[in-house]
Amino acid sequence: MPASRSPWPDPHALARQRAEEGARLVLRGVFANLALAAAKFAGGIFGHTYALIADGIESLLDVCSSILVWAGFRYAARPPDEDHPYGHGKAEPLASIAVALVIFVAAGWIAIHSVHEILTPHHAPHWGTLPLLAAVVAIKWALSRRLARAGATSGGVALGAEAWHHATDALTSAAAFVGITVAVVGGPRYVAADDWAALAACVVIAFNGLVILRRALGEVMDTAASEQIHVEVRRLAAVVPGVRGIDKCRVRCSGLALLVEIQIEVDPAISVREGHDLAHAVQDALVGAGLAISHVAVHVEPAR
Repeated sequence: MPASRSPWPDPHALARQRAEEGARLVLRGVFANLALAAAKFAGGIFGHTYALIADGIESLLDVCSSILVWAGFRYAARPPDEDHPYGHGKAEPLASIAVALVIFVAAGWIAIHSVHEILTPHHAPHWGTLPLLAAVVAIKWALSRRLARAGATSGGVALGAEAWHHATDALTSAAAFVGITVAVVGGPRYVAADDWAALAACVVIAFNGLVILRRALGEVMDTAASEQIHVEVRRLAAVVPGVRGIDKCRVRCSGLALLVEIQIEVDPAISVREGHDLAHAVQDALVGAGLAISHVAVHVEPAR
């Protein structure tokens, strides 16, 4: 009896769809960051606050990193070819590594110039910059939450990195808000409070960069999927009619997708064709489970 054709969509097509959706979300963030950077520069120059200028610089760096992530998603959306039979999904964590490096550069640059402003006498910040900062915090936090939800759905690290980056920008703006408030309320003696706030935010920015870098490197190194994913993969395979047990199961992350290697135990008396069909049934069950699985290697073993 010939094997039936799988009813599930091409798993690589699903990965490409996730990459294209991620690229669209990132591109919207690029336009938002450009508008916010312009507003921050204007507020920083006319409001005499370096913290806001530093915030605008970070928004421009956000634009650069977002373009890198967008390019990573576009490359990850390419279909498998002869040189990349598993697809181009690794472009996504590589883009996240680039984001982490941009974050480190931003933290160092802002820290150096914050120290310079602390040591250099300058005008007190204007209170009119506070409403602008409050709006920036709200917008960036909303962008961060939206990308974080999308990243959790797709299972990739690049959208999560972008979410962290937007959250970092919100944090920098919140620190600037606190510093400017202290400078405005405290008077001339606290004129450098916003610069100290920008300096303090650099520590958190650098820490976020380390978090992003660690996760992205883990995916490049084929880190195993979570225990929860392993348990679910075993459960889905075990309930396929004809499967008597699960011997070994390995699941690893590969960009926007998961790669599975699993050994199933079957009745030793079945034919090679029946074992082949059963392996395909397990493959279809895993690919169609909505776990972002793009490749399944099923090994058939006789039950003991």
